[in-house]
Amino acid sequence: MTTTNKLGREGAAGEAATREVGSAGSPGGDSTADTKHASGGGRSAASARSDAPHGDDTEQAVIYVGMDLGTSRTAIACSNGVRESLPSLIGYPKDVVARKLLGEEILFGKDVIERRLSLDVYRPLEKGVIKGSGNPADSDSKGANGSADADASDHEAAKNMRAAKELVKYAIRMARAPADALVHCVIGAPAEASIKNHQALLEAAREVIDSVMICSEPFAVAYGMDVLTDALVIDIGAGTADLCRMHGTMPDENDQVTIDHAGDRIDSILEDLVRKAHPTVQFSRQMITDAKEKFATVDDSQGRVMVRWPVNGKPTDVDITKQMIEACHSIVPPIVEALGRLVASFDPEFQAKLRNNVILGGGGSQIRGLGDAISAYMDEHLGGGKVVHVEEPVYAGANGTLKIAKDMPPEFWEQLR
Repeated sequence: MTTTNKLGREGAAGEAATREVGSAGSPGGDSTADTKHASGGGRSAASARSDAPHGDDTEQAVIYVGMDLGTSRTAIACSNGVRESLPSLIGYPKDVVARKLLGEEILFGKDVIERRLSLDVYRPLEKGVIKGSGNPADSDSKGANGSADADASDHEAAKNMRAAKELVKYAIRMARAPADALVHCVIGAPAEASIKNHQALLEAAREVIDSVMICSEPFAVAYGMDVLTDALVIDIGAGTADLCRMHGTMPDENDQVTIDHAGDRIDSILEDLVRKAHPTVQFSRQMITDAKEKFATVDDSQGRVMVRWPVNGKPTDVDITKQMIEACHSIVPPIVEALGRLVASFDPEFQAKLRNNVILGGGGSQIRGLGDAISAYMDEHLGGGKVVHVEEPVYAGANGTLKIAKDMPPEFWEQLR
């Protein structure tokens, strides 16, 4: 797990320290965790929440926040009982006309979808991490235009970082924490996110969060369910599907796998299939996403999937059943293949227990019939298996990260401040 303190501590400018976090038997027991101390010129996290109500003057309140900062949707669960979610979208007015129409400098979530024609829209997370926060080698450009391309890439990365910061600020405002309260937060990240990815998430969070820790999303789902051993968790989001095997200790990198066969991949495949099957039908990527979120299925017994989309401007009923099933089923083979790798590399005495306790979570787990399809594919390729669903797909990650935050001893959070 990666951890950081808030900005603004005197005497901490430029410092970076690494130490062991947590202890055996606690969710912070990873001896490889890093704690970063940095100065932000005196600005406190509480000052960034100045629009929130003030708490008790005699005793500083503490709010614990669990955050699932997802590619498609962000969800929070808080110790004060607040639970909220919104699409991970930020929009800025395109021009003075748009600004006058909207009356806002920044829009979030559903408002961005509804007003997107007037906005420069940012979806700052890609495959569960902030766009542009990957390995620098991934964005290296070669040839005569290499420098210009790199500058453009850096500029776009800076815009996404700004949008991610605004998204985190808005999510924390939704927690309705008193302005003077301490906010301790655990954020879920993809299982195989790099240290640089983690640092980008921390940078996005530190202006409004006093202490923050990042943990693996599938581990958070399992921890929230008190499933700490003999299980394999699959968390299917928009950008990634993350798998983690639980065996009674803190999972390490060998216990986790991240693949990009998830919701966004389904959207792309569905779009291509529909265009080939219905070349005269007019639709946008957002219309594809809306149809998937409403009708996603791998079960042909669920009835026909009908949408009403224009053909030459005329609303027309279009049957996309076959395309929907094929697109949604496309994630099953790679998920089972990744699951098989985690099972095969585990102690052979306990492999059967993993196969027979597969827990399916994340927004993608809401695809109708997906659990049965994964079980059937496991029967065919892994010799059997059993899949169960989490009770709250949208909030399972946030519930788990909140539980981790609350289970951390107070002195742990004090050391991070």
